[in-house]
Amino acid sequence: MSSKVKTGHDTHGHDDGHEHGSLRSYLIGFGLSVVLTAVPFWLVMSGVLDSKQATGLAIMALAVVQIVVHMVFFLHMNVRSEHGWTMMALIFTLVLVVITLTGSLWVMYHLNTNMMPGHDMSQLP
Repeated sequence: MSSKVKTGHDTHGHDDGHEHGSLRSYLIGFGLSVVLTAVPFWLVMSGVLDSKQATGLAIMALAVVQIVVHMVFFLHMNVRSEHGWTMMALIFTLVLVVITLTGSLWVMYHLNTNMMPGHDMSQLP
């Protein structure tokens, strides 16, 4: 004899109140991710923008957009879910991305400036 205990919720279902993605939303997210990866590659390889600074800024802007696309379409983060905590996670992520990108660009700029082979190495001790 087997007795089934009712717990008040379906233990096999995944209805936890969160919105899960559909195939359509995943395909839209994937398509946007591919475009947001291909466009920076095209910008660098074709040299469409005249200045390196403009190209770098465009790539960083597209990177931030791609992070938001991933958070919305794949992580299902929005302002309604979990009482707004996901919005706090989005803001925190964007702050970390800004710190990481600006720090990386600052380090790379100074490495490029200070380690170029144009310096006269014969004067070093």
